[in-house]
Amino acid sequence: MASLVSFMDWNEETLIDYLKSKDINHESLEKLKGKCSTGKKFVISCDSWEKLQILGISRQDDVEKIVKAIQELRRNYVIGTSKIFQDPIHGTIELHPLLVSIIDTPQFQRLRDIKQLGGVYYVYPGASHNRFEHSIGVCYIAGEFIESLQYRQPELEINDCDVLCIKIAALCHDIGHGPFSHLFQDLFIPNFCKTKWKHEECSFKLLEHLVKQNDLEDTFKLYGLEWETNKTVIKELMMGVQVGQTYDEKKYFLYEIVANHDYNVDVDKMDYLARDCHGLGIEMKFCWKRYIKFARVIKAKDGKHHICLREKMFREVYELFHIRDTLFRNAYQHKTKRAVEIMICDALVKANDKIFIRGEKGKQKKMSEAINDMYAFTNLTDSVIGRIRSTPSEELEESQKLLERAEKRKLYKFIGHTKSKPQKV
Repeated sequence: MASLVSFMDWNEETLIDYLKSKDINHESLEKLKGKCSTGKKFVISCDSWEKLQILGISRQDDVEKIVKAIQELRRNYVIGTSKIFQDPIHGTIELHPLLVSIIDTPQFQRLRDIKQLGGVYYVYPGASHNRFEHSIGVCYIAGEFIESLQYRQPELEINDCDVLCIKIAALCHDIGHGPFSHLFQDLFIPNFCKTKWKHEECSFKLLEHLVKQNDLEDTFKLYGLEWETNKTVIKELMMGVQVGQTYDEKKYFLYEIVANHDYNVDVDKMDYLARDCHGLGIEMKFCWKRYIKFARVIKAKDGKHHICLREKMFREVYELFHIRDTLFRNAYQHKTKRAVEIMICDALVKANDKIFIRGEKGKQKKMSEAINDMYAFTNLTDSVIGRIRSTPSEELEESQKLLERAEKRKLYKFIGHTKSKPQKV
């Protein structure tokens, strides 16, 4: 018998021999002949009762045996083709091959060139980490979390599809960030866009583009997902918002893992706070592994099932928000960081009509237009600053001088601040 890990390359003869070993009726095997030329095609075409009926296989015991055989093939293939990543925060990370297929695309790899903390790097030399490693870290914690709930509470009926959708949502939740992360969203884009643009929505648009451009629909099917069917679920999990009746109230807790809008404790914060503290040299006392061990899903008064904690965990949760407050005060809203980012933003705004990015069908797009063209957005990263610096053009002189001032620490001066009066809504 050939190795189960290499089943995608099996020919029909090897496939039939494998199914014979599962005591499948000869008549059913004959109906499969000529319809499943490779192992990959077999798994995609025969993984449900409906698909097998179309092929003419109606014996219930044979259908159950074939579906079980496919599950075995998938399981062994995942084990044999998963990839190992070495992360400075979480150590050794093993990721599902479908996740690796998403990572190994230009749309995801662009995150290597987008600073997690934008202008904070100009204040803290250790804040050099990128969105790339953060996304992998969030995916890892999300996987640990959902698999822990799946093991500890089987009554929740968390299936493999739920687990994989959560991991994909976690992995891709930030791929829609532009240059220098929040600088692009909060400072640059408002100069050109009347409606509020959010990177979360762009993340899903880019994920759709990623799947289409890299022909990943069949890869999704190989692992039991249908992109067109599951993409709405993945979008909702990325956004943390239930749009339709995708999940019933019993599985509402799935929306609280990646982006928790109910009480703001989610795996995104668990990773970026730990990663930012590591880069900034600040101690992080919150332990996400302990949080996961004590987390349980319970039906609340609103009828929905929420992720809950024992009362004794309140100090750990307090520490999560305490360290977030510390980082906001000492790093995220640091006055020098703010000055640098405003200067970089001004440089980008002045260069917007002079720097162009290749978009769909080779069309030239401004930076501000890239948010509506995922071909152009794929090529828009922090590297745009290098293009502005190195382009010999008088039109870019103002932008170049601003960037030079930022590097020489000749920053905008902080004059003062004022509090606006509360307005009635």
